[in-house]
Amino acid sequence: MVADLRATSRLLVNYPEPYRSQILDFLFKPNFGASLHILKVEIGGDGQTTDGTEPSHMHYALDENYFRGYEWWLMKEAKKRNPNITLIGLPWSFPGWLGKGFNWPYVNLQLTAYYVVTWIVGAKRYHDLDIDYIGIWNERPYNVNYIKVLRKMLNYQGLQQVKIIASDSLWESISASMLLDAELLKAIDVIGAHYPGTHTVKDAQLTGKKLWSSEDFSTLNSDTGAGCWGRILNQNYINGYMTSTIAWNLVASYYEQLPYGRCGLMTAQEPWSGHYVVESPVWVSAHTTQFTQPGWYYLKTVGHLEKGGSYVALTDGLGNLTIIIETMSKIPELQVWYTKLGKSSERFLFKQLDSLWLLDSIGNFTLELQEDELFTLTTLTTGRKGSYPLPPKSQPFPSTYKDDFDVDYPFFSEAPNFADQTGVFEYFTNTEDPGEHRFTLRQVLNQRPITWAADASNTITIIGDYDWTNLTIKCDVYIETPDTGGVFIAGRVNKGGVLIRSARGIFFWIFANGSYRVTGDLAGWIIYALGHVEVTAKKWYTLTLTIRGGFASGMLNDKSLWTDIPVNFPKNGWAAIGTHSFEFAQFDNFYVEATS
Repeated sequence: MVADLRATSRLLVNYPEPYRSQILDFLFKPNFGASLHILKVEIGGDGQTTDGTEPSHMHYALDENYFRGYEWWLMKEAKKRNPNITLIGLPWSFPGWLGKGFNWPYVNLQLTAYYVVTWIVGAKRYHDLDIDYIGIWNERPYNVNYIKVLRKMLNYQGLQQVKIIASDSLWESISASMLLDAELLKAIDVIGAHYPGTHTVKDAQLTGKKLWSSEDFSTLNSDTGAGCWGRILNQNYINGYMTSTIAWNLVASYYEQLPYGRCGLMTAQEPWSGHYVVESPVWVSAHTTQFTQPGWYYLKTVGHLEKGGSYVALTDGLGNLTIIIETMSKIPELQVWYTKLGKSSERFLFKQLDSLWLLDSIGNFTLELQEDELFTLTTLTTGRKGSYPLPPKSQPFPSTYKDDFDVDYPFFSEAPNFADQTGVFEYFTNTEDPGEHRFTLRQVLNQRPITWAADASNTITIIGDYDWTNLTIKCDVYIETPDTGGVFIAGRVNKGGVLIRSARGIFFWIFANGSYRVTGDLAGWIIYALGHVEVTAKKWYTLTLTIRGGFASGMLNDKSLWTDIPVNFPKNGWAAIGTHSFEFAQFDNFYVEATS
């Protein structure tokens, strides 16, 4: 049982200690919380992948950097807690240079395979991480020849142990292709399908390959979602012979108002306060993960209960047995772990009950089952409900926030609390400016990536409290592209993630051609004001945007540029900065103040 991660742990890396380590323990520490067996991460490709963008290790053809983003850090933290955890990498988007002008990663099969293999090699060389499985292209068309080229290149690089999963979409097409192509059948080790509804297809079974639900769950982490997760974990094998199930997502550590808010196994979206919540899906996971390990296998004794529900039994082949939910014979004593979802007065999460002794000489016993319950019966005595003192209380994002980006080479590339939605914003050392603007935040993409979602044509990173209404945003900006370059600051931004293209808000733009614009949307269709101003590239300017009630005003270098423009929609949203297109630009001395 595994967890899937793509642009959803952005805020986790900024958590203060000891809370960050506590969260990681609940996810990865064996016999403590979710005790995950496998971690699946995104191979960052610079594009929007549901709730944000993750930077690529190769923004450009001759560029390699294996310290960008937080995936390396997260894999190392998982390995630190569980050295036996299995690691999977999968691309969602790809940097634009691989497409040579096309939104397609298969223009040059060898080049794309090389790009993926460098990520695997970099994981080992720079972080001592062994990648166990690699995917093709998440939920997008696969290319048979590419899969073969990737297998050959892995073998050529001495990476025979890295197995291929395909195609992270539906069962039918990839299974039929494998049955008709012996080389393809040999190249693929696991058939992975997304949201299979607990069922597989005959062709997939005929391949003889391992079958995985390589993305599942995507449900609010409530008791209802936890109940759904419990059914999936059992019935994916009972109905579809799937031996691994991947939950999207690992931890809801992104702004909640982004798409699919709180779909993680647990919630950690307040690094400024340290608050987090260990949600019920963690303990539903523990019913399986704490009492099995990779290498255990299902017994034939699996099925559905007459009045609803299901049961599975697994063993390590060495005399240990785990049942989730069922009765088995010839076992003298079973440890009992119990979860009851529903009303708070009746609710229990992962509670150990008295051992269940068998009632007669042939090992029969009776267990009364009611709705919304989950039992694990096991010979293992290692189960544990891990706990820490309560984390800090939930607090809103600070009403006054500033960042001068004066950090020299951090271990991750993004500035705290900024969440890139299109483009990639990284710490930057400006060697040409030894003064105030030596350390800045820079948008580093000058080419649209090969997209997985509907990325905007602009770049944007958001920050703050979605409930902000009245606020002042101030930031120093530096346009690097002459003539066509442009940058903005914004408030009340109301959409992000895969919906970023249609984001509304109040956007204050300046352009290197000597113009400014105020728009009501990121796309620039709703124009509130425009005019000429003395602005050029390669020069620092200070923009200030003030929004009060139904009006907004803007200043350039502390001089009023436009005042009291009516802005009636939206009523609230995040602050943001960004660029007019995929272009280099820098930002410094960011400041926001929200008032009631």
